[in-house]
Amino acid sequence: MSWPAASALLAPLAPWFEAVRRDLPWRAGDLDAPHPDPYAVLVSELMLQQTQVATVVPYFARWMARFPTAASLAEADEDMVHKAWEGLGYYRRARFLKAAAGCIATEGWPGDLEGLAGLPGLGPYTAAAVGSIAFQWATPALDGNAFRVLARLLLIEGDPKARAAELRTWLAPALEAHGPSRLTQALMELGATTCGPAPACESCPLAEDCGARRAGRAAEIPPAAKRPKPKVSALWLVALEAEGHVLLHPPAAKGLLAGLWRWPALEIPDFPAQAAHGDFTAWPAWTQVYTHRREAVAPLHLHLGARFPAAEGLRWIPAGELPSLAVGKRDQRLRDLLATPGQRPLEAPDPAALMRACAGPST
Repeated sequence: MSWPAASALLAPLAPWFEAVRRDLPWRAGDLDAPHPDPYAVLVSELMLQQTQVATVVPYFARWMARFPTAASLAEADEDMVHKAWEGLGYYRRARFLKAAAGCIATEGWPGDLEGLAGLPGLGPYTAAAVGSIAFQWATPALDGNAFRVLARLLLIEGDPKARAAELRTWLAPALEAHGPSRLTQALMELGATTCGPAPACESCPLAEDCGARRAGRAAEIPPAAKRPKPKVSALWLVALEAEGHVLLHPPAAKGLLAGLWRWPALEIPDFPAQAAHGDFTAWPAWTQVYTHRREAVAPLHLHLGARFPAAEGLRWIPAGELPSLAVGKRDQRLRDLLATPGQRPLEAPDPAALMRACAGPST
């Protein structure tokens, strides 16, 4: 490793960050002292996984008002926790956060990085970020933004994550020199606001010493990650309503959808469409984008005269309880549409096929 000393190379970051840092609700005013509320740091870091800052800010404020301490979150009802997280996606983060809060409420905060990494949901990055920001430990936290900044600064070829261990060793003395919380957040801020995928080198405090800029390669370093082609599907998302009740899948005990209620979803190719009859209402379709798949979603509402025995894995729920149930983004959108005027669809699932899919044995 022949990189220049990190303490000198990154020195311009500290004054730059003091001048431009965003006022975020989880940031401490004094970056030279341990954070006054480590729990707030933990909440913010879990929320910021896979989610933009602008989206997280209002969720963080509501969360801290509802669950202001680790103990209050640990004691909270799981359905309430999922409801508070509704719309942020990746709901297992909420379950990890509640489990971590339980450990902290019972045993206190861990005293080292290994202990933090042992909390539910805290991988190497999150544990290091909490350690540096909350406790002023010199634990280098490398997220996507930091990897991008350092790859350009040090002119690292290929995927900088492959050199994570070297980068952490190289970075640690700079954290000691400039303050772990300050420098950790400064690296994140630079990558989020200036050294993004399309770099704004003219505004960068590290531009003079940046290896990629000197080589005229800032736009191509690091190389873009290859993503697998997403799986594409098309489905009807159906709100079945009868006698003041709606038909839903109750939350699974584990997996990606744990804690979430869901509307019945029917693959369009598997169910014959016909000129719609019955009391169907429709709204314009949309494309729901996930990490590894895309769904073309056609939302429908079918009002029935009477309930039928629900199939296994489905349950009739009083319609008045629907607003209080935690649902994912896709299902939340249909729930919201139910309060708006729809239109009669040109086609819909064959009602007989729909009933066969959703009905259990007659009693």
